[in-house]
Amino acid sequence: MSLTRRELIEKATKFILLTPAAAAALEALDSGSIDTMPDKYKQAEHWWAMTIDVEKCIGCGACVQACAKENQVPDGHYRTWVERYVIDGYGDEQPEVDSPDGGMHGFPDKNRPGAKTFFVPKLCNHCATSPCVQVCPVGATFESPDGVVLVDESYCLGCRYCVQACPYGCRYIHPEKQTVDKCTLCYHRITKGLTTACCEVCPTQARVLADLKNPNDPVHEFLRNNAVQVLKPHMATHSKVYYRNLDGAVR
Repeated sequence: MSLTRRELIEKATKFILLTPAAAAALEALDSGSIDTMPDKYKQAEHWWAMTIDVEKCIGCGACVQACAKENQVPDGHYRTWVERYVIDGYGDEQPEVDSPDGGMHGFPDKNRPGAKTFFVPKLCNHCATSPCVQVCPVGATFESPDGVVLVDESYCLGCRYCVQACPYGCRYIHPEKQTVDKCTLCYHRITKGLTTACCEVCPTQARVLADLKNPNDPVHEFLRNNAVQVLKPHMATHSKVYYRNLDGAVR
């Protein structure tokens, strides 16, 4: 069951070989979604983010599959997707980028001797300064007190202003509902103390949910000890998806 903005305000005031745990998690998503936010969850005590280690991503597509199952994402649309970058030489400003079916079923082999190849998972960046929130004429897109950018479809006009404003291309119009849809960071799961569907099934732990307000969260050591980048830093959106060792060719 999805949360409306009104309810939030009231509460606040098998294409690869997976590890056994990841395979079980992916299969479990077929049984249905988790229910709504429990009363014990306190939004003010959390500030959600995600870390992605590009070097660990193998382009398996398990995260895309899990997201689609958990959130009933319509065919041909993606709340998260994986892109493959192929760079032939040093300083290549025009890398080859592909993402067949959002990377859901993995990637076909490319015979490019000497080329640098890597995978980059993408999703809503849950910006602290969100362009999409700023342009929404009716407040349907909003930031929750715990740092997640959400959409209340009961208010959404389907005007597409937020789709155009998002610098990361992470929003789409749902073909049946005709309202905006996007990654919610599996809000119905994280408010239950669970991780996101995509992180749960990742066989290499390339993606990890992070709580920046939790002093014991490994995210703090991750940010201190690694070269960490965000997508499109010049946009000053204060993105909360942090990439380790992101190549400068990534758009």
